[in-house]
Amino acid sequence: MGIAEDAVRAACGDGITLRSARPVSGGDINGAYLLELSDGRELFLKTNRRENIGFFESEREGLLAIAETGSICVPEVISTGTSQDGAYLLMQFVRGRQENPGYWEHFAESLAGMHRADASGLVPGGRYGFHSDNYIGAGIQINTPCDSWIVFFRDYRLKVQLDRASRYFGPKEKVKADRLLARLPELLVEPEKPALLHGDLWSGNFITGGDGWAWLIDPAAYVGHPEADIAMTELFGGFGRRFYEAYRETGLIQYGYGDRRDIYNLYHLLNHLNLFGGGYFGSCLRILERY
Repeated sequence: MGIAEDAVRAACGDGITLRSARPVSGGDINGAYLLELSDGRELFLKTNRRENIGFFESEREGLLAIAETGSICVPEVISTGTSQDGAYLLMQFVRGRQENPGYWEHFAESLAGMHRADASGLVPGGRYGFHSDNYIGAGIQINTPCDSWIVFFRDYRLKVQLDRASRYFGPKEKVKADRLLARLPELLVEPEKPALLHGDLWSGNFITGGDGWAWLIDPAAYVGHPEADIAMTELFGGFGRRFYEAYRETGLIQYGYGDRRDIYNLYHLLNHLNLFGGGYFGSCLRILERY
């Protein structure tokens, strides 16, 4: 497998060679492989077309930002690059084990630690956003720095996705969308402090590591309100009950969160509408009609 051999050679030099490359599950967007090296190490390789190297550069930046908080584990990024066969991301292969007792409580406390970490260096020229645009799934995620969370979420989350989804909306739906955007200052709240977010935190984007605790993968990282991460965890099935009980005890959830959760999740539903088609239209419309 040429791209795997190229990635290993670029990262490890000529003294270590690729022994085997086995396809593994890794999402719908990228190819994913478990590599075994001649020195016995196992690595994880994600591949895509050369022009999509930005996917992997953004993922690397998000993983590095999370790792810098020292609060929750992520796989170590070894390298990103391109070869004649495509783009790749080479990283630590995390071989899991059974969950430790207190798994969900530990997950909540570790995530809260990430949300409490100083994020001021991640958004040059603002408080919310990120130092570069990245991706939410296969869709571009705009991270223009902004000093207001509400303005950021309006202009660079909901408005961007609503504009992309305009072909699905008739005049009545567009009026509802404009009304929601206008009401956001009364519906949302500014966080007590900006927080680094995973950005796409559903059950498919964490794994149990070899230490028996939760590890984060596949971030769409940016700086925002911690509630946006928690809302996403509830969108597609939810986490364990003990996770939410423990996270509430951290004090990062502000009063009235339940009234804001669907607004945060409208962003992800609109993104799914734009990426995967009209099956998500009804869910988006119900939220627009609610507010």
